[in-house]
Amino acid sequence: MKNYSVLIVDELPMISEAYKMAFSRISSINEVIVFSIDITNDYDSALKIINKSTKLDIALFDIKIPPSKDLEFLSGEDLGKLIKEKFPKAKIIISTTYNDNFRIKNILENINPDSLLIKKDINSEELVLAINKVIKNQSYHSNSVLKKMQDIIFTKHLLDKKDRRILYEISLRATNKEISDLIGLSISAVEKRKRKLNNIFGIKNRNDRKLIFEAKNKGFI
Repeated sequence: MKNYSVLIVDELPMISEAYKMAFSRISSINEVIVFSIDITNDYDSALKIINKSTKLDIALFDIKIPPSKDLEFLSGEDLGKLIKEKFPKAKIIISTTYNDNFRIKNILENINPDSLLIKKDINSEELVLAINKVIKNQSYHSNSVLKKMQDIIFTKHLLDKKDRRILYEISLRATNKEISDLIGLSISAVEKRKRKLNNIFGIKNRNDRKLIFEAKNKGFI
């Protein structure tokens, strides 16, 4: 008997239940496989589960998760990194609605998940296939990801945690001084990063409103 510890994190309970059903389907076909599943829909609850767990085999989560209350963790990217640090052998399956080249590149390079699924591609068969692949130590990415991988090679920029925090604080209309105090960078360093972010997102004349609009469209906030 093989028992896998699973964590599912998604804002929508209906989607989490669909994921749970996929695991149940695998167990019903292969009776020697058992999944012990925890489900949550926010960051702080996920952190509580992770901190009390001594084992985690599979984590399946959306890249867009409401930030933790202390804003230490802002997205699924931070969750993925945390899981990799605490449970290096855990298999990570990420689902997302975002299929922009830039966003996909950031997910692949910052987390390197065992499986990256674009939600519009997902059906019950594909989800079962992805789970089966990762428990056999194989990677699996949905068709939209595979089709974009060639283009992704030429996508140069990556956003780190401080970049994403700056975007989040700009969305709350924080000043450069406030951002500087919050994330421990000098004001000039914040301004430099903001210039870089404007260039990455193709924003001319350093327009914060347009920057946040583009960042939200691409799933960084």
